[in-house]
Amino acid sequence: MAITAAMVKELRELTGVGMLDCKKALAETDGDMDKAVEFLREKGLAASAKKAGRIAAEGIVVVKVTDDNKTGVMVEVNSETDFVAKNPVFVEYVGQVADQVIGSDAADIDALLEETWKVEPEYTVSQALSQKVAVIGENLKIRRFAKFVKSESGRIVSYVHGGGRIGVLVELLCTNESEALDELGKNVAMQIAALNPKFIATEDVPQEFIDHEMEILVKQAQEDPKNANKPANILEKMVTGRLKKELKEFCLLEQPYVKDGDMTVKQYVDSVAKEVGAPIKVSRVVRFETGEGLEKKEENFAEEVAKQMGN
Repeated sequence: MAITAAMVKELRELTGVGMLDCKKALAETDGDMDKAVEFLREKGLAASAKKAGRIAAEGIVVVKVTDDNKTGVMVEVNSETDFVAKNPVFVEYVGQVADQVIGSDAADIDALLEETWKVEPEYTVSQALSQKVAVIGENLKIRRFAKFVKSESGRIVSYVHGGGRIGVLVELLCTNESEALDELGKNVAMQIAALNPKFIATEDVPQEFIDHEMEILVKQAQEDPKNANKPANILEKMVTGRLKKELKEFCLLEQPYVKDGDMTVKQYVDSVAKEVGAPIKVSRVVRFETGEGLEKKEENFAEEVAKQMGN
């Protein structure tokens, strides 16, 4: 497969690795972008997978929790420009989409788009979206949503960062629905917004994920010239230690608590549980970051102005 400059550029933006190394990785993997990222990681050149992925498209994330605290939803709606993302008409519309999701039984976006639009019941959600596109003048997309419906005692807590750039929903289970859970939930949500853990606890990490990371770390160790003369048992201990460190970064409860680095998130949760007199479990979390994984349309501002002036 021919390796194009665009492919090299994309891999460089995904990994932060130099262009020559990116070109070599793509050549070695026959142009497969995912395999090229893994190839660079194995060589110890690329950043950890947790840093991969471009934040590109515009729009906002809106999070809402019902007054009775039984339902929490989060939606991401994308626009073409940041200017529209800050438009009050657009912001109001995204809030209406969140309200729609609260009362919806839709399992996915396709089902949601076919529902009756509650703001104007003569239209479907899809038709209302098309009308909003016509009014705003940009392509808009309801990209995704998440919904928590509480079935046990506890709290659903939301957090929004950066005016809608990042949104987080957290569900805490506890027989004592103390107000302390609200502060705990917000602090945990802020932790998730900042450090973006992949899992809640180490027991949630699939064995497949552990095996894959171990394979990457072993290859990195073998490629490192400093390890050339080290016995296999020493290399194994090194790799095991690195894996344990990685898992602490990937798992929410094992991470150092951002507001107090002397304790982990688990220790912080346990301290609040002691305060309220009942065990607390972080049962579900979800984090959206606007545009993550989407390609942004790059514009040349000077060319755009010249085009509008007819030059």
